[in-house]
Amino acid sequence: MKQLLVITLSVLLMSACTPTVQVAAPKEPITINLNVKIEHEIYVKVDKALDDVISESSGLF
Repeated sequence: MKQLLVITLSVLLMSACTPTVQVAAPKEPITINLNVKIEHEIYVKVDKALDDVISESSGLF
């Protein structure tokens, strides 16, 4: 009988120690500050054969 009481009390004490997790939204809005500087360069390479065709008197221009 004493063992049953000890086991019961142990189970009750162990169940009282279970951790709880709470998820709550913040009171202030979330702000994300992005200071981004975007620089880009575009390189156009023309093939020599195409350049020769355009530079000739082909009547395109």
